[in-house]
Amino acid sequence: MRRSPRTCLLALLALLGGLLTVTATASPAAAAPNFKAPYACGQQWTYSHHSAEVRQALDFVRTDGGSTAGAPVLASAGGTAYRYSQPSGAGNYIAIEHGGGWKTYYFHLAAFSVANGAQVGQGQQIGTTGSTGNSSGAHIHYEQLYNGVGQTIVINGRSLAPYPGSYYSKYLTSDNGCGGGSGKYWVDTFANATGYAAANTADAQGILNAGTNYVYCKVWGARVGTATQFNHWWLRTDLDVVYAGKNGRNAYVSAYYLSRWGNDEARDNNGAVIPNC
Repeated sequence: MRRSPRTCLLALLALLGGLLTVTATASPAAAAPNFKAPYACGQQWTYSHHSAEVRQALDFVRTDGGSTAGAPVLASAGGTAYRYSQPSGAGNYIAIEHGGGWKTYYFHLAAFSVANGAQVGQGQQIGTTGSTGNSSGAHIHYEQLYNGVGQTIVINGRSLAPYPGSYYSKYLTSDNGCGGGSGKYWVDTFANATGYAAANTADAQGILNAGTNYVYCKVWGARVGTATQFNHWWLRTDLDVVYAGKNGRNAYVSAYYLSRWGNDEARDNNGAVIPNC
């Protein structure tokens, strides 16, 4: 059937309008998750980009007094985590599929903390920082990809560009896994415990007195204890004694001071596992 010029023009305009609509809704900015830093709440790391890096990756190294090697690596957004190993390149690494074409990479892990194909939430530990593969020192190599194309790293909606070419000129403090809920878990502690700004023994904030105390959640961090009795979990709580110029709220005390349970356990007085922050 032969169409009039006017009919053909209307059909063409409708087609172009549909294409324009598809182009607008496919914008990466509209689809991106609210990515957070790939390391624990309150920790400060410096970052850099090297000319040999691909896909606009950033390398992160810890600068708040805690150790880079062995530090927990956290999912910057929720999704499905897949484990890989590339001894001559990325080493042990995890890719998280976030949906909508978005993916993040975490290279050079010392160890994995989740099973292959596991569903993970934002702020969940997925591995520990290391230097496996083609790496000259412990760091987190981190990438954000959209439909397989590397994107400029954006954390909490803010671009980290322009990238520095070396460490110690730009820094980023994480709010990943900080929680914010009002749920409290009651625990007994056998001695006064020093509280810190993060899950390590740097930047002391004050003291949590021995006795029955509430905590909010837990994060994996520095080992505290003896050769036979120890704990890597740290409990977020509010301190009883606050040092001058410090903040006693949302500080971290080692789960080593819990009056019951075993090594690397973090449960409340009823036996319930304290949730991750």
